[in-house]
Amino acid sequence: MFNLKSGNLNDSGRKAQISIILSEFEIPPIQDVLLIGKKAPVGPEAVQRMIDVLSPEQYEVLQVNEGPFEAVVIRNSLSRLITREKLLSIILNEGCKVASETAVLKAQVDIVLNINVEVDL
Repeated sequence: MFNLKSGNLNDSGRKAQISIILSEFEIPPIQDVLLIGKKAPVGPEAVQRMIDVLSPEQYEVLQVNEGPFEAVVIRNSLSRLITREKLLSIILNEGCKVASETAVLKAQVDIVLNINVEVDL
């Protein structure tokens, strides 16, 4: 237990601003996409077991052999907005630029559809 006194804790005249963002822990901790490296500490089978228990039928584990990756986990709902093939191509293209074979990267994917419909008046 910490016992802190209120007021200026730093007598040198310097100050620090601290920002804290608190959010709920996500189960599973995947978000929208998880990229699994070929030598990652967790493999696709372990991730499959985790999502089967924690979020059944919400994610798909896809085996790939692209750059440093052996698997990609994608939230199923994303495939309703863009084809899985197009999304996978974009994710792997960008992921290969920054990842190593030991990486496990999670990604948040925001898809915005712009729809313009022309009607006769």
